[in-house]
Amino acid sequence: MNLFHRTFTRKARIAASHEISPEDVFLDSENISKLNLNQMEGHLERPLSKYVFYVSILFIFLLIGGFGARLFAMQIVEGKAYKEKADRNHLKSTPIFALRGTISDRNGTLLAWNTLGTSTKEVPERTYTSTAGFSHLLGYVSYPKKDSSGIFWQEEYIGKDGIEKQYQTLLQGVPGERVIAINARQEVEAENVTVDPTHGENIRLSIDAGVQAKLQERIKTLAQDYGYVAGAGAIMDIHTGELLALTSYPEYDNNLITNAKTKEENSQVGKDLLDKRQKFLNRAVSGLFTPGSTVKPFMAIAALMEGVITPEKSIFSSGSLVIKNKYGGPDTVFKDWKAHGYVDMREAIAVSSDEYFYQIGGGYMDQPGLGIDRINTYASMFGFGTTTGIDLPGEEYGVVPSQAWKKKVFGEDWLLGNTYHTSIGQYGFQLTPLELIRGIASIANGGTLVTPHLLLGLPTKTTELPLKQKDLQVIHEGMRRGVLEGTGRVLNIPGVNIASKSGTAELGVKKDLINSWITGYFPYENPKYAFVVIMEKGSIKNLHGAVFAARETIEWMRDNTQYTK
Repeated sequence: MNLFHRTFTRKARIAASHEISPEDVFLDSENISKLNLNQMEGHLERPLSKYVFYVSILFIFLLIGGFGARLFAMQIVEGKAYKEKADRNHLKSTPIFALRGTISDRNGTLLAWNTLGTSTKEVPERTYTSTAGFSHLLGYVSYPKKDSSGIFWQEEYIGKDGIEKQYQTLLQGVPGERVIAINARQEVEAENVTVDPTHGENIRLSIDAGVQAKLQERIKTLAQDYGYVAGAGAIMDIHTGELLALTSYPEYDNNLITNAKTKEENSQVGKDLLDKRQKFLNRAVSGLFTPGSTVKPFMAIAALMEGVITPEKSIFSSGSLVIKNKYGGPDTVFKDWKAHGYVDMREAIAVSSDEYFYQIGGGYMDQPGLGIDRINTYASMFGFGTTTGIDLPGEEYGVVPSQAWKKKVFGEDWLLGNTYHTSIGQYGFQLTPLELIRGIASIANGGTLVTPHLLLGLPTKTTELPLKQKDLQVIHEGMRRGVLEGTGRVLNIPGVNIASKSGTAELGVKKDLINSWITGYFPYENPKYAFVVIMEKGSIKNLHGAVFAARETIEWMRDNTQYTK
């Protein structure tokens, strides 16, 4: 009987008796060598080697040690962090928005404030005065924002323009925090305020809301009635730099851009952004305009200080200055706006004689001129070609033409005719209304360049100019004569003595459009305030210029305020 048969018989017996015999468990060592595994006569399993055993044990210890070390790190070393994370899963934090500071005018009239909702959880709405003329000045804000899961990723209001942007740090405050305990079913178990918000500071501006509104109204009406594209104006304390008014037309709606909710409201904001009149441009601060004859008082001071001419010397104005062509070609003609006859400096300022200023600027025959380099020196002294430093974002600065400027822009050498045109505020000359009002204020106050500003109580930054009072007096008298008998006669109003200088800058290739300027100061005997109004792109045939907006505003101030006293 072979091994296979014995094994089969044994298994059968085991199955019948349900018993296991020792011989079924142990193999006789004598039979091992007789087993023929290839004939499936049996199978012997050998024990694992010691090497495999020890490697297995080592692996198990390493595995247990790794888990232990990680458990130690999580429980002991990083336990606090994980606890906080667990708490955050249990506790939901939401911001409590600080109330943004209010903005008011110098008299306490509110210009920007907060409208609270019915729930303390709501974001307070920012509201602005509906009175026209304040959008560019005040600006607007971007509200706190949250993602699709309801988590705020912007937890504060952000000023986007005007005072809101300039004084963001003062106005914004510091948000607080509310912690809500929730259970596994996302139900609120408890609600606690952990940090109270710190509300923003309320600020007061130097602006007089009544004066601002009136100036805006007159500029807007003049533009609409007489075909100007746009306009801007400012009134400033000549000693402190405080602005009583600073306005620009046309303007955007800052209530709409801040609080637009419907499709129609958002569509209107889009239309304002695309408006060809550039509603978002603050022309008083960032608008660059050819100044025209408003620069003549500064040319006159420069000529006096450089000894180019005396105040009493007269120059004959025939209506045009002719430069003979020494090569036999056509002569070059520089036109005056009219023939004035003989005029001295005071009268030349009053009637705005171009020919007089051509000659003292560039020279003619036996009359020496300043030349472009000295014109640049004095223009820079009065702050032209630089920012004023006003506390508003986005301020631009103008251009005073020079030899280097022409070479850079046109690749050409400077010509005498360029000096003539620069002397009357033409050619490449550009200024912002703020640059001009600051310059005029320095003439009115006796030679101090002040920094315009809007925050009431802000320390005034000043620069003393090396001007002679006797020279300034000539300019004062010329500007006063301009109101009494010259180009500023519209400003000869009862109750307020004004000194002024008008300007008309021709635009375009056809010279059929103009910018109309008026600037000056009042009261003449004891100057307190300087003013400037610019009306942009009107017809050259238009007889109603910026002076009318200035007149009506000053008349209102005379009747309703103490500023003209």
